[in-house]
Amino acid sequence: MTTDLFHAFPSFAALDLDAVRIFLHLLGVSGWIGGQILMLGLLGVLRGLGAEAPRMAADRFAKVAWPCFALAVVTGIWNLAEVGLSGRSDGYLATMLVKLLLVGASGAAAAVHSTTRSAAIRGATGGIGFLAALGALLAGTALGS
Repeated sequence: MTTDLFHAFPSFAALDLDAVRIFLHLLGVSGWIGGQILMLGLLGVLRGLGAEAPRMAADRFAKVAWPCFALAVVTGIWNLAEVGLSGRSDGYLATMLVKLLLVGASGAAAAVHSTTRSAAIRGATGGIGFLAALGALLAGTALGS
Protein backbone atom coordinates (compact mmCIF):
# COMPACT_ATOMS: atom_id res chain seq x y z
CA MET A 1 0.00 0.00 0.00
CA THR A 2 1.42 3.37 -0.99
CA THR A 3 0.68 6.62 0.73
CA ASP A 4 0.25 9.80 -1.22
CA LEU A 5 2.31 12.35 0.74
CA PHE A 6 0.19 15.28 -0.37
CA HIS A 7 -3.03 13.66 0.88
CA ALA A 8 -1.46 12.32 4.06
CA PHE A 9 -0.51 15.86 5.05
CA PRO A 10 -3.27 18.23 3.90
CA SER A 11 -1.11 21.32 4.32
CA PHE A 12 1.19 19.98 1.58
CA ALA A 13 -1.83 19.65 -0.69
CA ALA A 14 -2.31 23.40 -0.35
CA LEU A 15 1.09 24.09 -1.91
CA ASP A 16 0.60 26.16 -5.01
CA LEU A 17 2.61 28.64 -7.03
CA ASP A 18 1.90 31.40 -4.49
CA ALA A 19 3.38 29.27 -1.69
CA VAL A 20 6.46 28.52 -3.80
CA ARG A 21 6.87 32.21 -4.66
CA ILE A 22 6.66 33.27 -1.02
CA PHE A 23 8.96 30.42 0.07
CA LEU A 24 11.61 31.46 -2.46
CA HIS A 25 11.32 35.10 -1.38
CA LEU A 26 11.75 34.19 2.28
CA LEU A 27 14.66 31.89 1.41
CA GLY A 28 16.45 34.76 -0.32
CA VAL A 29 15.75 37.19 2.51
CA SER A 30 16.85 34.63 5.11
CA GLY A 31 20.13 34.01 3.34
CA TRP A 32 20.81 37.72 2.88
CA ILE A 33 19.99 38.87 6.43
CA GLY A 34 20.83 35.66 8.28
CA GLY A 35 24.20 35.53 6.59
CA GLN A 36 24.96 39.07 7.70
CA ILE A 37 24.04 38.18 11.27
CA LEU A 38 26.31 35.14 11.12
CA MET A 39 29.22 37.15 9.69
CA LEU A 40 28.76 39.78 12.40
CA GLY A 41 28.88 37.05 15.03
CA LEU A 42 32.01 35.48 13.55
CA LEU A 43 33.94 38.69 12.91
CA GLY A 44 35.79 38.71 16.25
CA VAL A 45 36.88 35.09 15.85
CA LEU A 46 37.92 35.66 12.26
CA ARG A 47 40.03 38.67 13.19
CA GLY A 48 41.77 36.52 15.80
CA LEU A 49 42.73 34.02 13.09
CA GLY A 50 44.70 36.60 11.13
CA ALA A 51 44.39 39.69 8.99
CA GLU A 52 43.29 37.75 5.90
CA ALA A 53 40.67 35.55 7.58
CA PRO A 54 37.82 38.14 7.59
CA ARG A 55 38.40 38.94 3.91
CA MET A 56 38.52 35.27 2.96
CA ALA A 57 35.29 34.57 4.86
CA ALA A 58 33.65 37.62 3.29
CA ASP A 59 34.63 36.42 -0.19
CA ARG A 60 33.01 33.03 0.48
CA PHE A 61 29.98 34.68 2.08
CA ALA A 62 29.50 36.82 -1.02
CA LYS A 63 29.16 33.67 -3.16
CA VAL A 64 26.04 32.80 -1.13
CA ALA A 65 24.77 36.23 -0.11
CA TRP A 66 24.56 37.87 -3.54
CA PRO A 67 22.55 35.03 -5.10
CA CYS A 68 20.25 35.23 -2.05
CA PHE A 69 19.87 38.97 -2.59
CA ALA A 70 19.13 38.40 -6.29
CA LEU A 71 16.55 35.74 -5.38
CA ALA A 72 14.88 38.13 -2.95
CA VAL A 73 14.78 40.92 -5.56
CA VAL A 74 13.49 38.71 -8.39
CA THR A 75 10.81 37.12 -6.22
CA GLY A 76 9.99 40.54 -4.79
CA ILE A 77 9.26 41.78 -8.31
CA TRP A 78 7.21 38.62 -8.88
CA ASN A 79 5.34 39.36 -5.63
CA LEU A 80 4.55 42.88 -6.81
CA ALA A 81 3.26 41.56 -10.12
CA GLU A 82 1.04 39.00 -8.36
CA VAL A 83 -0.26 41.18 -5.54
CA GLY A 84 -0.60 44.41 -7.51
CA LEU A 85 -0.68 47.92 -6.16
CA SER A 86 -3.93 49.27 -7.58
CA GLY A 87 -6.59 49.80 -4.98
CA ARG A 88 -4.09 49.64 -2.11
CA SER A 89 -4.29 52.12 0.73
CA ASP A 90 -1.93 55.08 0.97
CA GLY A 91 -0.36 53.48 4.04
CA TYR A 92 0.33 50.25 2.15
CA LEU A 93 1.84 52.15 -0.77
CA ALA A 94 4.02 54.27 1.54
CA THR A 95 5.23 51.16 3.36
CA MET A 96 5.99 49.47 0.04
CA LEU A 97 7.99 52.50 -1.12
CA VAL A 98 9.98 52.52 2.12
CA LYS A 99 10.63 48.77 1.74
CA LEU A 100 11.85 49.18 -1.83
CA LEU A 101 14.12 52.07 -0.88
CA LEU A 102 15.55 50.07 2.02
CA VAL A 103 16.19 47.04 -0.23
CA GLY A 104 18.03 49.31 -2.67
CA ALA A 105 20.00 50.93 0.14
CA SER A 106 20.93 47.53 1.57
CA GLY A 107 22.22 46.27 -1.76
CA ALA A 108 24.06 49.49 -2.58
CA ALA A 109 25.70 49.69 0.85
CA ALA A 110 26.73 46.02 0.63
CA ALA A 111 28.24 46.61 -2.81
CA VAL A 112 30.32 49.52 -1.49
CA HIS A 113 31.19 47.51 1.63
CA SER A 114 32.55 44.66 -0.46
CA THR A 115 34.64 46.82 -2.79
CA THR A 116 36.13 49.59 -0.66
CA ARG A 117 39.63 49.50 0.75
CA SER A 118 38.80 51.95 3.53
CA ALA A 119 38.13 50.28 6.88
CA ALA A 120 35.98 53.25 7.98
CA ILE A 121 33.80 53.11 4.86
CA ARG A 122 33.62 49.32 5.10
CA GLY A 123 32.41 49.59 8.70
CA ALA A 124 29.87 52.31 7.93
CA THR A 125 28.45 50.64 4.84
CA GLY A 126 28.31 47.28 6.61
CA GLY A 127 26.19 48.81 9.34
CA ILE A 128 24.02 50.82 6.95
CA GLY A 129 23.44 47.81 4.72
CA PHE A 130 22.52 45.56 7.63
CA LEU A 131 20.15 48.09 9.22
CA ALA A 132 18.54 48.79 5.85
CA ALA A 133 18.02 45.05 5.34
CA LEU A 134 16.40 44.74 8.77
CA GLY A 135 14.19 47.73 7.99
CA ALA A 136 13.13 46.16 4.69
CA LEU A 137 12.28 42.95 6.54
CA LEU A 138 10.20 44.88 9.07
CA ALA A 139 8.40 46.76 6.29
CA GLY A 140 7.74 43.50 4.45
CA THR A 141 6.31 42.01 7.62
CA ALA A 142 4.02 45.03 8.01
CA LEU A 143 2.83 44.60 4.42
CA GLY A 144 1.98 40.95 5.01
CA SER A 145 -0.02 41.51 8.17
